[in-house]
Amino acid sequence: MTDLSCLVLNCTLKPTPEESSSQLLGSQVLQAFRDHGVIGTMERVVDHGVRFGVTTDEGGGDGWPALRQRMLDADVLVLVTPIWLGQPSSVCKMVLERLDAELSETDDDGRLLTYGKVAGIGVVGNEDGAHHVTAELLQALNDVGFTIPASAATYWVGEAMQAVDYKDVSPTPEKTEGTTRTLARHAAHLARLLAGSSYPAAE
Repeated sequence: MTDLSCLVLNCTLKPTPEESSSQLLGSQVLQAFRDHGVIGTMERVVDHGVRFGVTTDEGGGDGWPALRQRMLDADVLVLVTPIWLGQPSSVCKMVLERLDAELSETDDDGRLLTYGKVAGIGVVGNEDGAHHVTAELLQALNDVGFTIPASAATYWVGEAMQAVDYKDVSPTPEKTEGTTRTLARHAAHLARLLAGSSYPAAE
């Protein structure tokens, strides 16, 4: 059953075709979703010339409107980010700032356009901070209308101040593999429920 779709926004700082641990985790997330009949694609935000701002279109060749439309067309959004200094990447924070505009976008029944869409998180890094980053992102995504499933994040964090990245680890750690499968299973389940029963109209 391939009735749902997923968009993974990879918030790596590295443009294509540079190797990226976020790209690896994002591809594993997409594979896990495929196992539940959810088709998906991944885009590196840095490849699209997204401008800083808090509107749906900042003009001047802004790459966000096209990515935003793909987000609105998808049932599930997954943000994948590296950790820098214990924080999500600057690219990821820019995406959150652009999503702030969704607070002013509603349908004919007064519902945010993001209502009925499910969100998840992927985090990689070789320092502490995965729980902090996850908390920041899930709160922000919930604020702008996304629904958060149980166990909505998967992550890998290596030893602090070391050079080993997620892309260098083989085989994939069992715990990360397991949380990735759980994220996909729960998000797909919740997205199907919401597709069959939308949120009530605003009062």
